[in-house]
Amino acid sequence: MRKFNIRKVLDGLTAVSSGASASSAAQQQQAGNRETEIQETLQSEHFQLCKTVRHGFPYQPSALAFDPVQKILAIGTQTGALRLFGRPGVECYCQHDSGAAVIQLQFLINEGALVSALADDTLHLWNLRQKRPAILHSLKFNRERITFCHLPFQSKWLYVGTERGNIHIVNVESFTLSGYVIMWNKAIELSSKSHPGPIVHISDNPMDEGKLLIGFESGTVVLWDLKSKKADYRYTHDEAIHSVAWHHEGKQFICSHSDGTLTIWNVKSPTKPFQTITPHGKQLKDGKKPEPCKPILKVEYKTTRAGEPFIILSGGLSYDTVGRRPCLTVMHGKSTAVLEMDYSIVDFLTLCETPYPNDFQEPYAVVVLLEKDLVLIDLAQNGYPIFENPYPLTIHESPVTCCEYFADCPVDLIPALYSVGARQKRQGYSKKEWPISGGNWGLITQSYPEIIITGHADGSIKFWDASAITLQVLYKLKTAKVFEKSRNKDERPNTDIVDEDPYAIQIISWCPESRMLCIAGVSAHVIIYRFSKQEVTTEIIPMLEVRLLYEINDVESPDGEQVPPLPTPGTGSNPQSIVPQSHPSTSSSSSDGLRDNVPCLKVKNSPLKQSPGYQIELVIQLVWVSGEPPQQITSLAVNSAYGLVVFGNCNGIAMVDYLQKTVLLNLGTIELYGSNDPYRREPRSPRKTRQPSGGLCDINEGTIVPEDRCKSPTSAKMSRKLSLPTELKPDLDVKDNSFSRSRSSSVTSIDKESREAISALHFCETFTRKADTSPSPCLWVGTTLGTVLVIVLNLPPGGEQRLLQPVIVSPSGTILRLKGAILRMAFLDTTGSLVPPAHEPWREHNVPEDKDEKDKSKKRRPVSVSPSSSQEISENQYAVICSEKQAKVISLPSQNCIYKQNITETSFVLRGDIVSLSNSICLACFCANGHIMTFSLPSLRPLLDVYYLPLTNMRIARTFCFTNNGQALYLVSPTEIQRLTYSQETCENLQEMLGELFTPVETPEAPNRGFFKGLFGGGAQSLDREELFGESASGKASRSLAQHIPGPGGIEGVKGAASGVVGELARARLALDERGQKLGELEEKTAAMLYSADSFSKHAHEMMLKYKDKKWYQF
Repeated sequence: MRKFNIRKVLDGLTAVSSGASASSAAQQQQAGNRETEIQETLQSEHFQLCKTVRHGFPYQPSALAFDPVQKILAIGTQTGALRLFGRPGVECYCQHDSGAAVIQLQFLINEGALVSALADDTLHLWNLRQKRPAILHSLKFNRERITFCHLPFQSKWLYVGTERGNIHIVNVESFTLSGYVIMWNKAIELSSKSHPGPIVHISDNPMDEGKLLIGFESGTVVLWDLKSKKADYRYTHDEAIHSVAWHHEGKQFICSHSDGTLTIWNVKSPTKPFQTITPHGKQLKDGKKPEPCKPILKVEYKTTRAGEPFIILSGGLSYDTVGRRPCLTVMHGKSTAVLEMDYSIVDFLTLCETPYPNDFQEPYAVVVLLEKDLVLIDLAQNGYPIFENPYPLTIHESPVTCCEYFADCPVDLIPALYSVGARQKRQGYSKKEWPISGGNWGLITQSYPEIIITGHADGSIKFWDASAITLQVLYKLKTAKVFEKSRNKDERPNTDIVDEDPYAIQIISWCPESRMLCIAGVSAHVIIYRFSKQEVTTEIIPMLEVRLLYEINDVESPDGEQVPPLPTPGTGSNPQSIVPQSHPSTSSSSSDGLRDNVPCLKVKNSPLKQSPGYQIELVIQLVWVSGEPPQQITSLAVNSAYGLVVFGNCNGIAMVDYLQKTVLLNLGTIELYGSNDPYRREPRSPRKTRQPSGGLCDINEGTIVPEDRCKSPTSAKMSRKLSLPTELKPDLDVKDNSFSRSRSSSVTSIDKESREAISALHFCETFTRKADTSPSPCLWVGTTLGTVLVIVLNLPPGGEQRLLQPVIVSPSGTILRLKGAILRMAFLDTTGSLVPPAHEPWREHNVPEDKDEKDKSKKRRPVSVSPSSSQEISENQYAVICSEKQAKVISLPSQNCIYKQNITETSFVLRGDIVSLSNSICLACFCANGHIMTFSLPSLRPLLDVYYLPLTNMRIARTFCFTNNGQALYLVSPTEIQRLTYSQETCENLQEMLGELFTPVETPEAPNRGFFKGLFGGGAQSLDREELFGESASGKASRSLAQHIPGPGGIEGVKGAASGVVGELARARLALDERGQKLGELEEKTAAMLYSADSFSKHAHEMMLKYKDKKWYQF
């Protein structure tokens, strides 16, 4: 037992190891004798893995900052991520290594740098003057917790407030602490008996940089004179302070409090506030104080030249507004506007025309960072309309349940989707340009169109233009529109099989060439859509209901009642009715009261107006059978050339002719085998050796599993309930997985979990039997037990005959076997090129054809862009089959396995795709153990094996996908898509493609003081901070207070994620300027370090002499 274990562990360590390669090589040699040798062009050097861009709303945002000159917005998150936004198309993602929450961000305005303060009491200085920002310096506070930071405009001294109430000062150039410290006990009244609480605000007087306003949480505010190192005024209030803001003239400031009040103070009158306002409080008649409200979390006080100032605040609603949404309040003169938000407000900032705090601010917009959205409000227009957001921040509008990625689409697709999507846009946005307009676009070297399709929990589907490295929504389709919605829970039918999100999308099958779209939903429903540019009204929605049943004699009850055989209209002679009203079964139940013949959802029976875009062709629903709910669909395929759609689950397979609206095939999985069934089906579970959970067998337990049995979560995974190794289970996000929770007990039973489900489907034109001399249309079916079966399709001629004559389908008897559930199948021609499935070119169906067109359509043959179609039919083909454990290449029609590769022994493949790259093709796989691998085709040589990201939650498993040209993506958080590339060429060009965040911009001129102010004083007072905070004046800070950590800096950042000599040279050119600058700094720093080492040794020697002869008690 122990020996077996060790062997398995070693197998795991060499997943794609010499053993696998050796078996592959041996077979290659044999193959060389039998098959024509195909020249493979892909080599390992064509592959390299790196992240490209991250799209979507920053998950769990926590901080916000804006550079008013560069016009760049920064958002920090609770997981230490940093997202920077410029003009539409200029976005950047960075990550703090510690993963600690970002509590505050401060731009060095117009300097191309940003300071971040983290919850682990570190400060970081980011260099934004390069395409991939990097940390130049870090400072870790050891004894105090950071609560608030303030960096005055055009200053290099950063004020850092702490939980203890002290203020430290950091030089942002060298990232060292000044010896100047403002201690809390010096700042507050000596008579005060209690600690004033943490620092919640620091700012300098706009008119006098020498005066610092310090806000303590308890309600005390202090105006500190930096030169004389004492407090000028102290302002005390009973209520806790949340924020403070200055009037630009520096004579007044405003505080927001925890009881929903605002207090305005005159600087020189510290005894009581000049004015107290309760924006949302009910004014009581007898002059009593208004009732307390919720805390005002933030207030901003912005002045205008022409009119009244703006007071903008978040929070402060009265306690009796139960259920009211979070609000931003804009007070301007006598008018108060309350703007309701969809989510709670994390932070907001007012965008002003000037970066100078001592000038009229002239606010023009407010950026509001919400928990799950970013909103910009136009302050200059009546009614405060919002700006239309150009960033792709709505990926998570409804939780994403599945993703598909298509690179190299037909060129007319994106314009077609954009034109139908443009009609869906909301009206009433601000007329102005989006104000966050900094940065420059990168050079786009890619020219091919890319489309991402996301399926969502509410049944919606979004098409995104993902060309180059941008993302923009093109079109949204709501699939739930076809069903009757229950108004409340009581009205819900008792036929549903999921607790929530009954319309959630599980699988998307799309043919870009014909634009046919097919989706499978969580309630065992399939909808086929056709693309049209015309609006139509469908009087009766075409629909079919299908009974899929699993028949096995149980050993426990051999004499048990036989279930009646399935209706199998193989010739289409028994088409089920399309008209919903003609279903007598929709409300029927069998004699013993069991639900029977009822679908989970009710299709609308009223006329449906369908806008241009995707329009319903047919709705197919699986029905309850004798009280047994339908099982969720595990695989789906549509073919426009054949007019067929096929889907399967753990009960069996069904094929539908969507042109004639008939069921062609309805078979249990066992019936597909006919007499060739390799399994004994009597036991309740065909896989007794598996663990009940369907999870991985734990290597440590030494469970011996027969070689031909797969140890991976096959059927469980295919019902989108992927079982994971037990140690990963606690990390799963329950909410992420909510859409697939099933109410039916049968889904969780071992019997159904271990059934053979249909896991892969592929339409193609190939050889179906060994004796075939020419390829013919067929369907290849893969199951979770690793079996591949072939079904022959006999199609009538095109034109009118196609609608009149039946399609005849029959199993061919061909059976192939692999280890593990089948994931993907594809076909290569004799030259090794990919043979795509046949397809119809797209045409407008809602416009009557003229006679010439009709004649053409009669003659039209399905398009197959395979090079083999022009070659003699005697040429052979290759089937590429990828399972959870291995890949095989099988020569057709001989059905000999010519190449085989064991992909993983100890894990399982989550996603496998056959993709094109550099004018060739390869098999790309993502394993649950975090490895991304690619293999050449047809010889299955390992080309890339990189440990990238272990499977830690269902979201990654559900959304990871590869596509052509070396692109891949997955949902990295519930709100963000991470794109990556496995192509060396894209890694090389990535630096050019990324946008520039920093652009040289002139800093606006400082406000004019005016003649009289200059004559009599009263203008802004400047301060030589260097004189106050420099080492010569304030001395050195305590060494133990904070520790300086040099960052990887700009040079390493420029390298990005790529390597390789060519990339290095290209990046070296880009970084030359940075490098020269750094070398200069390095020289200075080296000199400074030598000096400091020298002085340290001198001091140490002096100390030693001083204390040499003293006893311990004299210290």
